[in-house]
Amino acid sequence: MYFISSILFGIVGGAIRGLVGLLKFFEKNKQLGKFKIRYIIFSLLVAGLVGGVGGALINSDWRLALVIGYAGTDFLESLYKIKRAQGFEI
Repeated sequence: MYFISSILFGIVGGAIRGLVGLLKFFEKNKQLGKFKIRYIIFSLLVAGLVGGVGGALINSDWRLALVIGYAGTDFLESLYKIKRAQGFEI
């Protein structure tokens, strides 16, 4: 039972981080013309996947799984920003 709850809370942590990133995007870009639904769906799916994997690796405490899900997604977002600044494009 701990394994399933760790995965679920990891997904929740990742999804929360994904939503925080979206809020930052909308705050920075006040125009909805830059709104890409595929990017948002992809971001939330990846955030949930990373959070779920992180939660599965923890498999001990739901609070730690939640934090790991959030932090893992934050790490990937930061890595993407660094690579994009170096000229990497999706």
